[in-house]
Amino acid sequence: MRDEDLHSLPEGLPVPVDDGACDHLTGLPMPAVPLLATDGSMVRLDIPVPGRTIVFAYPRTGEVDAEPPGGLEAWNLIPGARGCTPQACAYRDHHAELAAEGARVFGLSTQDSAYQREMAERLHLPFAVLSDERLELTLALGLPTFVHAGLTLLKRHTIVIRDGRIEHVFYPVFPSDRDATQVLDWLRG
Repeated sequence: MRDEDLHSLPEGLPVPVDDGACDHLTGLPMPAVPLLATDGSMVRLDIPVPGRTIVFAYPRTGEVDAEPPGGLEAWNLIPGARGCTPQACAYRDHHAELAAEGARVFGLSTQDSAYQREMAERLHLPFAVLSDERLELTLALGLPTFVHAGLTLLKRHTIVIRDGRIEHVFYPVFPSDRDATQVLDWLRG
């Protein structure tokens, strides 16, 4: 896939439906699962911090000059799968506003941290992306997933954490490039 194709969403993508896969999350304590971040640190989302933590979970970001697993046509047919780069860029572009509302931001996928690090550097992300490559957090919380081309991937959703507990969940997230503004609107109440 060409780099410019990664930054935009084509028209006619299938819209994901709320299948109830996140209904159980609100109110749950975050498990004590350390996740490797693109800045090299280990992050535990169960440790309370001032303000809120926003974690936007996505299937996988695209690679420059590479087709997504199973090919672009198949990827585009999966409701909610396309749009990881636009979502990450929207969080980048609204990062200062989110921070002004007292929120720290993380991305989350099941891709390995080395892959995420390349993407974070290429997109100039001002926040870390967390790797759940071993699906530890995904399984502990029962996060929504799908399997495609032999890969277990997260369905797109956004978790708001406060005091080590899930306060709110946005699911399904569509279109992906509007997620950051939706979260900002919610934070501003």
